[in-house]
Amino acid sequence: MRYIFKKLGMMIITLLVVSICVFLAFSIIPGDPAMRMLGTEASPELVEQTRQEMGLNDPVLVRYFKWFLGFIRGDFGISYNYKVPVGGMVLSKVPITLTMAVMAFILTVLISIPLGITTAKHENSLLDRCLTVINQVIMAIPPFFSGILITFIFGMIFRFFTPGGFVSYTTDLGKFIRYLFFPSLAIALPKISMTVRMLRGSLIDESQKDYTRTAYSRGNNTDGVLYRHVLKNAMIPVITFLGMALADMVAGSIVIEQVFGIPGISRILLTSISNRDYPVVEAIIMGIAVIVILVNFLVDVIYRIIDPRIGLEDE
Repeated sequence: MRYIFKKLGMMIITLLVVSICVFLAFSIIPGDPAMRMLGTEASPELVEQTRQEMGLNDPVLVRYFKWFLGFIRGDFGISYNYKVPVGGMVLSKVPITLTMAVMAFILTVLISIPLGITTAKHENSLLDRCLTVINQVIMAIPPFFSGILITFIFGMIFRFFTPGGFVSYTTDLGKFIRYLFFPSLAIALPKISMTVRMLRGSLIDESQKDYTRTAYSRGNNTDGVLYRHVLKNAMIPVITFLGMALADMVAGSIVIEQVFGIPGISRILLTSISNRDYPVVEAIIMGIAVIVILVNFLVDVIYRIIDPRIGLEDE
């Protein structure tokens, strides 16, 4: 339990540090939200009055604690530009972005683990070499470019989907999932390649250890040794990578949304950055940070469950 509490404490500290960095970053960058909202023709008196109403004249520490305490309570403030609660704006788009990230993660797991096992079982075969080359090519292609290629090939040539023809989950859930499949694939492709490579290497390393030879000496066949002994140990670093990949997929979804014209968090984020709408930007960035930190914490817990030896020094 001490290991879990230690990781939980580190998670809280990390969240505090991230919140301070996020808030200070938008407090010191050039640009006056009040001036942006009123326009350059506004009188200095009106600008000053607006700044006072927005709380921008308060000391930085006062503004930070008000903002952070509100964030903990679920109050993300009011949008400077839209004059509506930030929570409602952001939460309405969260299902789109999270669905893409989760679908990309599922695709990564379903495709990479069987491929990783296959390449390890057929080490140095023609299949292994071909998949290794394909992996290298895919890893070298950025997700946004993969998204462009997928749009061109599957959207414009084969017409499996209509580019830009997004359907909301509130309108038709089935069409919503079908449309997000291809953006999710663009996010997943580099992670699939990395996971296959990592799992292949981990399986080969584990298969050369003493406990594997012992398992063979007891009469186990190749599949028996692989699935009963080797795979469990080989999956430990892979699970850690997949946890970090899931967190990265949330951020990657924002980029892919722009490629496929999906009205998710990215559209609000980019608009809010250009309009100096800091409450919206801070809420989105902190939301992503919370997801990343929480996923890493859960990975550490799962890691400990799989291998109880981890963290014994903390007990």
